[in-house]
Amino acid sequence: MKIIIGLGNPGKKYEDTRHNIGFMVVDELARQDNLTWQEDKKNKALVTKGADYLLVKPQTFMNLSGQTAAALLRYYHLLPRTIFGTKKDSDLTSTLTVIHDELDLPLGKYKIASNSSSAGHNGVQSIIDHLKTKNFQRVRIGISTDDRKNIPGDRFVLQRFNDEEIK
Repeated sequence: MKIIIGLGNPGKKYEDTRHNIGFMVVDELARQDNLTWQEDKKNKALVTKGADYLLVKPQTFMNLSGQTAAALLRYYHLLPRTIFGTKKDSDLTSTLTVIHDELDLPLGKYKIASNSSSAGHNGVQSIIDHLKTKNFQRVRIGISTDDRKNIPGDRFVLQRFNDEEIK
């Protein structure tokens, strides 16, 4: 089974913000496959299952996304373990995909990477810290526009997309 986690912040306050592009992408994947979200309180997530994959929206805040990622990988027995805990630097590229916003890419562009640093993204860093590896697949979705130059990054990511940008 493949676990696909879209990063974002829970709650109405953050809906349709740039930082929630990961949620928006997994929502679209769920819509395309006619899947329904279910609350998973134990793992602090909204989840929905496809044929051979699980879509996930962590219900922690972005900076704590690793809690959900680690809990789900353990629950589904997808996290290699040693006698002392989780195996460091495990290769999870065929198991875990994380979809998140990327300030350094233009709106709508994307890059796929694996085994790379968080590049300052706190949600990704949380996952790296909890899994003890950076060796998983990431889909970095561009959210930057010309307005980006005039607005600090921490404020820019919390702006809502306008109707044209959503298209």
